[in-house]
Amino acid sequence: MNALSLILALAAGQPAAPVSPASAFQKLEGLVGTWHVAGETRSPLRIRFYTTAGGTVLVEEWRKGDVPHSLTLYHLDGGTLLATHYCPQGNQPRLALVSSDAPILRFAFRDATDLDPRESHQHELAFDLSDPAQPVRSEIYRSSSGDEPSRLTLARD
Repeated sequence: MNALSLILALAAGQPAAPVSPASAFQKLEGLVGTWHVAGETRSPLRIRFYTTAGGTVLVEEWRKGDVPHSLTLYHLDGGTLLATHYCPQGNQPRLALVSSDAPILRFAFRDATDLDPRESHQHELAFDLSDPAQPVRSEIYRSSSGDEPSRLTLARD
């Protein structure tokens, strides 16, 4: 089952399997470095992962050339792994790790700050880490007009 199928299954209410949040965080740390969308080396979009706060936070930074686009911060919170997405729309959805079908990590919407009901927001997020050279990042943005899934295969710069 691919990452997008897993996200759609989650949205359909299928049960999730338990996962070790610390282990999931370590898997995500394998993304540290700079990435582009596979096959699109000329695109100005770059996604950089790096750790901060003594290695307790993983930052996913999206840039279009020299212009910052968005951030997602991953960190442990007791018995879960959280992802807070700082979106260009101005909202900040928080997602929690809900399952791992090794090596796929899935996050689901928990809550959000500054969310206007008329705007879209990140609602689901998944990483398929089965190929470390080309991880797949999938997400679903939700709005009043429906869900918008996207899927990016990444390649290191």
